[in-house]
Amino acid sequence: QVQLVESGGGLVQPGGSLRLSCAASGRTVRTSTVAWFRQAAGKEREFVAARRNNGATYYGDSVKGRFTVSRDDDKNTLYLQMNSLEPEDTAVYYCALASGSPIMSYLRTAAPYDYWGQGTQVTVSS
Repeated sequence: QVQLVESGGGLVQPGGSLRLSCAASGRTVRTSTVAWFRQAAGKEREFVAARRNNGATYYGDSVKGRFTVSRDDDKNTLYLQMNSLEPEDTAVYYCALASGSPIMSYLRTAAPYDYWGQGTQVTVSS
């Protein structure tokens, strides 16, 4: 059974930083495509970042240059380092894992991701 457990969310002031963690069990993040999505209240789920098993990374336009996705293979954990946070980054953040290797046209959509965490709330406010 695959489980993804996010942590690290919270309240932060604009311009601040947070690091989210996604601890995986049942599958190895090193050999999987893993991603972060977010969903703000009243809005659709939005792609944030993804990392393929070969280390290639991809980012949504709104977070490029501010967020960094990484992983710790020993801990089987995916991370999302978020810097220069803005109120518009307020959302529930989800990590997701794909069983296969998504083609590029689907990588930024929810469709290829078979497993999802429960989400962690990030609130950016002064």
